[in-house]
Amino acid sequence: MPRNKREVMWPRLVASKILKKRLGSNNFVADIPSISDDSDEFLVEAIPPRFDDDHQKSLSSNHILAHHQETQSYKVFVSTWNVGGVAPTDDLNVDDLLGPNHSWCDIYVFGFQEVVPLRTKKVLGSESGKISSKWNSIIRRALNKKAAIDEGNSDEQTKGNNNNNNNNNNNNNNNEEFRCIISKQMVGILISVWIRNEHRLFVRNPSVSCVGCGIMGCLGNKGAVSVRFRLHETSFCFVCSHLASGGREGDEKFRNSNAAEILSRTTFPKGPSHELPRKIQDHDRVIFLGDLNYRISLQETATRLLIDKGDFNTLFEYDQLRSEMLDGQVFKGWHEGMIKFAPTYKYYPNSDGYYGAVNGKKGEKKRAPAWCDRIIWFGEGLKQHKYGRGESKMSDHRPVRAIFSAEVKVSRLKKLRNFFLSERFEHITHRLEVHSSEPADDYHDHFQYSNARLSLHIS
Repeated sequence: MPRNKREVMWPRLVASKILKKRLGSNNFVADIPSISDDSDEFLVEAIPPRFDDDHQKSLSSNHILAHHQETQSYKVFVSTWNVGGVAPTDDLNVDDLLGPNHSWCDIYVFGFQEVVPLRTKKVLGSESGKISSKWNSIIRRALNKKAAIDEGNSDEQTKGNNNNNNNNNNNNNNNEEFRCIISKQMVGILISVWIRNEHRLFVRNPSVSCVGCGIMGCLGNKGAVSVRFRLHETSFCFVCSHLASGGREGDEKFRNSNAAEILSRTTFPKGPSHELPRKIQDHDRVIFLGDLNYRISLQETATRLLIDKGDFNTLFEYDQLRSEMLDGQVFKGWHEGMIKFAPTYKYYPNSDGYYGAVNGKKGEKKRAPAWCDRIIWFGEGLKQHKYGRGESKMSDHRPVRAIFSAEVKVSRLKKLRNFFLSERFEHITHRLEVHSSEPADDYHDHFQYSNARLSLHIS
């Protein structure tokens, strides 16, 4: 019988199934104390087996896991930017995407639209991968450089790490604070997902689904690239999209149709045990980002006047996406934070002036400013803390960013499994093997008759 109610005893059969690792020739018992938020300590003990074979077979690892779950909060950064077909320079500073006084997150999701010009050749041809590699290299450099500086590393170490990252975009440098787990480009749409290195062990089942809604209703100049993965016991789905353009009355219906197609046509594999969600909204945490292209249903002069006054609350009442969501025409049940920033489209590149203003070039087509670039979410367990825009002038769009906290279900046994997969456990088991190198009979008798216990407290 267990010594107390908090003690859980595992023979090798159950432990090896849960921990996915051979644990040596001796059966063992792992005691899992009631783990509080301020304690990560647990006890590993090597003692004789106490269960017979029938009892061993009756134990279910799923049953054990179901009773040892807790919820942790992860910070998620999401950004979207239509870069207008402009290729990034090698020295592009993406700090503006992260924002001033950036507080570091656990997951980073970068979405881009029009990473290549949307010409017929680009739409019909295949992606070369050069542009996505370039963006990923810039992101890697920015994330790991800033993380290294914040951790107090020297400038020389940071410079050396950046050079290594440039030489090999897919290296396995364990010194990197953030690693890319998914990156996918479809024509001009690119999504890149990064995670703090310490959490990467717990990411499973990453997959991608692409839906084209452009020319002929199927090509990828418009549409979405969706990615999903499981973090611990919680599924995430991020959808990077570019919906139908157009500023005429009624064009919002084409955008509604694009969004509905993306939600209905996107499918993911069920996984080997058929337990994974297949549709976007079946996932636990869902975030939809991109150039959604919704406009403002006001006369252009009235729109510009409200922008000049900084009256974004009144302007937002005429936003098409807000109106369509309130009417249940699109994204029913989805959420968006309050917009407290100026419209993100359409600017003159390398300028703070909106395109087609009164002092614009003679004969050029006017484009009323609008909040084309958006981030919305679906489901429980997500809380938005920041929603704003950047001021990078490379494109005719301004980037938009948001920070969320996401609840993630974590098995407390994951902490134990992480330890058993670590070098610390290898070191401890080596010491145990050395200690047990005495004659076999004596070692057996030592445990058989004295029932001695070897306890290791590991924090």
